Amino acid sequence: MISANIHSIGEAFQNQAETHSHSTGLFFLGTGYTYERLYRWVLSFAHSLEDAGIEPGDRVILYLPNCPQWVVSWLGILTLGASAVPITPIYTPHDLKYIANDSGAKGIVCTDVNYGYVEQVLSETQIGTVIHANVADLLPIWKRVFGALFDRVPGGKVGKKSYAISFRKFLSSPPELSSQPSLTGEEMAVLLYTGGTTRSPKGVPISHRQFLEVSWVHFKGHEEVIPWGENVIVQGAPLFHILGQVFGMGPLLICGDTLVLLPRMNLDGMMDAIQRHHAKTLLGVPALYRMILDHERLDFYDLSSLVYCMCGGDVLPNEVARRWRERIGVSICNGYGATETVGGISMSPPGREHPSQAMGLVLPNKEVRIVDSESLNEMPLGTPGEILVRSEPMVTNYWNKPEETREAYVELDGKLWYRTADVVSMDRDGYLYFVDRTVDTIKHKGYRVSASEIEAVLQEHPAVVGSCVVGIPDPQFGNRIKAYVVLKEDIKGMTGYDLIRWCRDKLVSYKVPHYIEFRDMLPKSKVGKLLRREIRNEEKKRLEKGKWDEALSDDT
Repeated sequence: MISANIHSIGEAFQNQAETHSHSTGLFFLGTGYTYERLYRWVLSFAHSLEDAGIEPGDRVILYLPNCPQWVVSWLGILTLGASAVPITPIYTPHDLKYIANDSGAKGIVCTDVNYGYVEQVLSETQIGTVIHANVADLLPIWKRVFGALFDRVPGGKVGKKSYAISFRKFLSSPPELSSQPSLTGEEMAVLLYTGGTTRSPKGVPISHRQFLEVSWVHFKGHEEVIPWGENVIVQGAPLFHILGQVFGMGPLLICGDTLVLLPRMNLDGMMDAIQRHHAKTLLGVPALYRMILDHERLDFYDLSSLVYCMCGGDVLPNEVARRWRERIGVSICNGYGATETVGGISMSPPGREHPSQAMGLVLPNKEVRIVDSESLNEMPLGTPGEILVRSEPMVTNYWNKPEETREAYVELDGKLWYRTADVVSMDRDGYLYFVDRTVDTIKHKGYRVSASEIEAVLQEHPAVVGSCVVGIPDPQFGNRIKAYVVLKEDIKGMTGYDLIRWCRDKLVSYKVPHYIEFRDMLPKSKVGKLLRREIRNEEKKRLEKGKWDEALSDDT
């Protein structure tokens, strides 16, 4: 496990920087950054945060895409003893304001592209320090000039404000702290927001110890296939997500490996990075592997260096797994986890064949029970039931959400368990298989999307009196999002496109419904509770009868 002398993520990175000082820790747009160089930037960033008034225990939002600035900021915040709050860079001002206020963030690191959104909500939050970056900030000057001349680098305008400081200026401070924070490892390192059954995202507080131990277990699991310090990982998942964070930052803290970051999803860029850097590991959701297989220029690239292909965020279709194995020559290792469990619950071990559609074996740091969701009695082996998870240490609560905490955690036999709300089964060999969800959460592109959050946004529209949102199975994206809407009686001329535009203004893009169907009424129980299950059953029957295309043509 983690050395007894290391209590924090900052100490873990310092250890790797000293051990692998001249090794490349990061590649970004063809430029390599050594561990030594990254560590100096991390210390300078932490120093500047300290000068800006950020203290240990404060929260700082990361509103950035995958880039070196994200890595340096995350490590700098944690080295200071503050907590990072990573969010997707495509959040709207509505989402940004909610998370800023819910987390009580005192600072934010953003790109100049989304700086305008920060300005819109700043006066309604506690944020006092804004660090703005351009994605090319840490590239060599000739690349920055080339990008500017040929308009290859996106940028935004930032006015001169006392609270707004450029990222490059933040790195001009001496690489040292006035005083090293004394951390035990139990302090909150990361506050990650996750979707679910509630209208608003819930913050999951993850400690330094929890993140380090989960990372250690993950990378210990494939050490025999790829020795530590020899891996080159192409990051196919966003760093703001728990999957991308454990598999992206974990190697820099545990193994001394090399991480290849891409600023945005580009299949040619990704395949070129695999070929150019002789990458051994690829990380992504099932949709990524399908898109690579379907890419018309796949034959232009040599992906034979890949040894470990890890998949998470959704169930891996058999067809994708088979095609990948036949075309690339290596199996995709499927995993299963949640933000509340700090990533992986189970993982398919690399270097061996796995049962079809299995989500892997339970990881050694996790304990699971498969129970009846009502009685919580344990189910016989092979019988589907809700999976409960625990570990030591484990996340035990949501941030500022006592009611949601009581619903999500249960004590059995003197132990605290997290209720995943996923129905799974386990075979005699210990492999887990996904069956269904017990609650109304939609899995789209690996994201957990709250049906009730989308319904609430739709019902804020002055023409809408009721709404119901469900997931429609889709082989490419896991589920597509469909909304059933009841309009007020006197409304004329309202179209589904009008409501989709309304949602785009208030929701992050992956939560926007793909289809709108108008109804005169929605199914409800005798006490007025919306019965989404009946809507889902209707859609299931449509699919079974092969009428899905006809159903879509009827949507407005």
